[in-house]
Amino acid sequence: MTVPNHFITYVSDAAAAAAFYGDLFEIEPTLTTPGYVSFDLSPGVSFAVWSGVSDAANPATPRTSELCVNVPRGATDIDEIFARWSAQGVAVVDEPHDAPFGRTFVVADPDGNLIRVAPVD
Repeated sequence: MTVPNHFITYVSDAAAAAAFYGDLFEIEPTLTTPGYVSFDLSPGVSFAVWSGVSDAANPATPRTSELCVNVPRGATDIDEIFARWSAQGVAVVDEPHDAPFGRTFVVADPDGNLIRVAPVD
């Protein structure tokens, strides 16, 4: 079966976005080129930031998708991640709250791309 295995997020500055995501997720890039930086997340799955499409990287463009970090721990751990990321100055979109699927919150990268933290389903 063919399934998605590489996720690209459009950004205005790939190097700055790579630094943001590298610090946030505590990972190092595996491929760095001008305008495109990729991270291996697990065997066969990667995430990249790309500034090669300038119209798509306009910060005024509403973002309708989000990355989701599923945490295999409880609400207290999700609150701790929120506190750590908030201390790093990440833009908060939605404070921690209890949703039908569990504790969750949403932050944004400098281009407005959304990042949700939630428990494993």
